[in-house]
Amino acid sequence: MASHETVDLTKEDSAARILLNRPEALNAWNEQFGRDLLDAVTTVAGDDSVRAVMITGAGRGFSSGADLKEQRSTTDDSVPDLSARLRDVYHPIITGLREMPKPVIAAVNGPAVGIGCSLALAADLIVAAESAYFLLAFVNIGLIPDGGSTAFIPARIGYARAAERVPADQALDWGLINRVVPDEELEGAGEALLQLLAQGPTTSYAGAKRLLNRRMYAGLAEQLEAEADAQREQGKTQDFIEGVLAFAEKRPPNFTGS
Repeated sequence: MASHETVDLTKEDSAARILLNRPEALNAWNEQFGRDLLDAVTTVAGDDSVRAVMITGAGRGFSSGADLKEQRSTTDDSVPDLSARLRDVYHPIITGLREMPKPVIAAVNGPAVGIGCSLALAADLIVAAESAYFLLAFVNIGLIPDGGSTAFIPARIGYARAAERVPADQALDWGLINRVVPDEELEGAGEALLQLLAQGPTTSYAGAKRLLNRRMYAGLAEQLEAEADAQREQGKTQDFIEGVLAFAEKRPPNFTGS
């Protein structure tokens, strides 16, 4: 269908595939990546000939989360504005996946971290390789979880279980994901599920998804806004600055609570 700088979108018959394609950065989200992914999600959501979608990552991982090396926009006080891109780009991606009237599969290879974890959790079904893991790493740099994860995690397993790195097998036991397969079988397993859904009763899937959204994620838009507000405030803290510096310098952070 279309290729972008950091995301590839392909379609075969009624099945679409979105490949996160910044493997040199473990598919970390910078501005270009976010806008490419938003365009891909918007395209498949609006294409009535697409009946099922699969998202996976190129290289060694699904997505390592936000690209901390990228320069961010700032507020009038010259501090990072961590809410702007959430509202403009990331939130439309998450809501686009949840609201499109067709099933979405996340085929998770390697790490799904931070906003990358949120992306996987926004899918309807998650198939993971044995080496995959899920981690809301926001706290490691003095931030709060975003991308809808504060809605997705409680709905799936309860938030207390999500404060640590969760290997694929444990994620399956907890009900966070749907299936675990050997690493070498992930592509085939994801493709088989994609084809099954693409040939299934699309309007039935859409109706079930709409009702599940109504029951489980009725307040998702408000929760996304609350996350953005909280993240904007966290961007003003010394702990956030220290977290990013520590990450760049490859050392443990020295948080002060300020």
